[in-house]
Amino acid sequence: MSTFSPESIKSYRDDLVIETTFRNQPLKFNTTWGLFSPKAIDEGSKLLLSQIDINEDDDCLDMGCGYGILGIALSKIAHKGKTLLVDKDFVAVEYSEKNTKLNKLDNCQTRLSNGFSAINKDEKFSLIVSNLPAKVGNEMLSLYLHDAYYHLKPGGRFVVVNIGGIRHFIKRGFKEIFGNHKKIKQGKIYTVSQAIR
Repeated sequence: MSTFSPESIKSYRDDLVIETTFRNQPLKFNTTWGLFSPKAIDEGSKLLLSQIDINEDDDCLDMGCGYGILGIALSKIAHKGKTLLVDKDFVAVEYSEKNTKLNKLDNCQTRLSNGFSAINKDEKFSLIVSNLPAKVGNEMLSLYLHDAYYHLKPGGRFVVVNIGGIRHFIKRGFKEIFGNHKKIKQGKIYTVSQAIR
């Protein structure tokens, strides 16, 4: 069948479905073309989820949530806390909302936000996660780090995964802003790092 045939074009409009488990919890995601990694969970998110510590009462924020992989996985474990998923892409937010309902989560909210711009000043989290986008530039990455520090509760953790090209920038930013940096896992392409407020 041709890539451009009417049948192909029709199928491209249908949602894609990803099914997986996280710590013995079943997860299901609807995705669509145009979102990041629509056919499978990306390697960076997999690496972060394989390394992260979560408490059942954590209040979590998934910053740049895409269709909700990280935030939804966290909220399954942190079922006594609240989880907020934000993204600057309205399609990502729409699919995150769809996926919180699909996974029957009542402790999740979704919100359109450019970084932390739509997060209220009094909203604080014990765990913030992000699959940091490398192409947003150092200015936006700097805003992410500063704003994450502000929105963390004392002792709260900011855990990120990023491609190797920006890992030194993240390390320097964590040390300057948080006063600490821990490399949790170094993969071939991705690095998982943590800073604690």
